Amino acid sequence: MVRRTIEASDVESPEQLAELLAGQAYLAGEGLVTAAFLALRMGRPLLLEGEAGVGKTELARTLAAVLGAPLIRLQCYEGLDASQALYDWDFARQLLHLKAAEAGGVTDAARLEGEVYDRRFLIARPLLKAIETHPAVLLIDEVDRADVEFEAILLEVLSDFAISVPELGTIRADVPPVVVLTSNRTREVHDALKRRCLYHWLEHPSFEREVAILRRRLPECSRILAEQVATATGRLRKADLIKPPGIAETLDWTEALMALGARELRELDPGLAAASLGALLKHREDHETVLGNGLLGASRG
Repeated sequence: MVRRTIEASDVESPEQLAELLAGQAYLAGEGLVTAAFLALRMGRPLLLEGEAGVGKTELARTLAAVLGAPLIRLQCYEGLDASQALYDWDFARQLLHLKAAEAGGVTDAARLEGEVYDRRFLIARPLLKAIETHPAVLLIDEVDRADVEFEAILLEVLSDFAISVPELGTIRADVPPVVVLTSNRTREVHDALKRRCLYHWLEHPSFEREVAILRRRLPECSRILAEQVATATGRLRKADLIKPPGIAETLDWTEALMALGARELRELDPGLAAASLGALLKHREDHETVLGNGLLGASRG
């Protein structure tokens, strides 16, 4: 199957983008759609902040599907450095090339140095790969987990969409990728990087939107079950939990309930309903809070 490609400039309005996203079962609010449209139109990175599970990463995936572009993901973590994000040299292949050249009688040092630092020996990490790929959607996920020093690298790359390789020169994007950065706000992202980006804070969906998402993603889910699940998860997000459920967990829980044969929460055996919470809550303390305070039972009334 041939993948259809849509240029970012072909998206003419936020309304058109909302329809394209909805066609991929991503139901975005007006603010998010407008921010994403402006990022496409202006060629600027989009920084999405919000709690885990509100759909930040999923937006990047969906934009890639809409544009028919590969999704190139850089997962950030503490200790991430340039060689893991930008590029690295394939030392094993370089060494093999040198040995083969020596076996062939090549002794010109300048020639060997030029050959060994050829582009074919350069391993493209996510940032370089995104710059060399068109079209492409670059997802820089959980940037707040990387060290502050790494933001300087990102800022340089995102300012010019170019990477300088001392042995080769500057590699510049012919057409910049669409860039989405996400942050769960475990720490503040530096202002310099924020100024380079368009910004949007992503909230948990409203009750109506969550019901619509559940029914779009899980067509066999009954409306009553979707409404009861959305009511329950909305209540849990207001409780004192270590990790309130996001949209992904809500979908998982609904799918689990359907697999157990439930069309309504109150139809399900209380023991099975409690056991199914492993799809929704990922901390033992949260299970104890929900069951100990009757929060699950209240949602089944």
